[in-house]
Amino acid sequence: MDSHRANRPREQRFARLGRLLVFTAIATPALSDPLFAESTPSLRHPLVAEAETPDETTPPADSPIPERLIPEHKAVPLDPDQMGGLEPAEKTLENNADWTPLDPAEMSEMLRRSLDTIGITPEQIGLSTDQFLMDVRQDDTEPLTAWVRAIALQVDAVNEMLARADDQLLELATRLDPSGPDYASIESMPPEMRAAVRTWIGRELVRERFYDEALPIFAEVDPSISPDAASLLFYRGVCYHSLLKATEALADLRTLLQHKQEIPVRYSRTAEMMIADIKPLKEDSLDEISRLMTDVTRRLDLGRADESTQNREQEIIDKLTKLIDKIEKQQQQQQQQQQQQQGGEQGGTPRNGEAQPMQDSRIAGASGQGDADRKNNSDKNGWGNLPPAERQESLQQISRDLPTHYREAIEAYFRKLATQQQ
Repeated sequence: MDSHRANRPREQRFARLGRLLVFTAIATPALSDPLFAESTPSLRHPLVAEAETPDETTPPADSPIPERLIPEHKAVPLDPDQMGGLEPAEKTLENNADWTPLDPAEMSEMLRRSLDTIGITPEQIGLSTDQFLMDVRQDDTEPLTAWVRAIALQVDAVNEMLARADDQLLELATRLDPSGPDYASIESMPPEMRAAVRTWIGRELVRERFYDEALPIFAEVDPSISPDAASLLFYRGVCYHSLLKATEALADLRTLLQHKQEIPVRYSRTAEMMIADIKPLKEDSLDEISRLMTDVTRRLDLGRADESTQNREQEIIDKLTKLIDKIEKQQQQQQQQQQQQQGGEQGGTPRNGEAQPMQDSRIAGASGQGDADRKNNSDKNGWGNLPPAERQESLQQISRDLPTHYREAIEAYFRKLATQQQ
């Protein structure tokens, strides 16, 4: 059987899974590229569309900023059974939160401290903080964007990064690599400033579906020191979700929901949908294969046919082959069980002279030569030798409802038949 299967074209082996993949794609929630409200506004999820208006609730002004991240082994994760928004689950999350959302006033104060750390004059600091508050409160600019723009007014390196992000976004991501020219400059910034710049650049990459490039930029950011930890956790969770890193995605998204009532509704609802979507994912399942195919489609849409994309394609082929082998093995076992059951029902000594049927079909033996007498189709009955008048009438009856070329073929047949008999 293995040799027979090896000789079959790959298309035949994968054909049986085509319909299953279609049904899987239909049954799987559409949570892929570009992802949700913040990736491409024109493709927002219906539930997210309800929350397009500003909805950020500010916490008390004296909310403390955590000094460090709570160790992972001490954090209490969200119970999957309580994802429906039950009050006990929300209280548990809030009590174990390892980050605190900041209102514009608190973000302005953090901006002031960061600029003071790098030696900016009080007058320039005042200009930057005033610009930040005006952008957020009057122009309705996203807090993270306004915060980074305020830094760019005083820090040339950040200003250059913002300018490069407009038309050289991928190059900017490469320059932030540890071996890149901008890595040293961004690492020399205060922690809050570094976290904000990395979060902003990573967010822009996610919105363009460059998840592979965004993830290394996000990875080094601590939400406890970020001026906009909600954006960091959300977009980093999007990266993990899109790249099928379920464990990391669940960790970030559950951490984001620690302040479900204080973050934008579009973040909380989308995070809950992503958790419900990726939590049932199992390795080597048809669902995983379908998602891998979606990821390859995204890479090809971005014009990428590099080694990483080819490795992804090979991973899909390997998983499909493994799944086909598993299905075929199950079918063999089922057939064997059915044969054993049939054998048990038909077992025992034959009664009343009845013969026992064969368990397996096989070619029966024969001692004859296999010769047969040739049929003698003579013209003794006058077949084909009709009088001309009757022949013409028969031809007309036969070809009455047929196209012209059929009549020509019938006439040619009778002429040939008459010639052979002569």
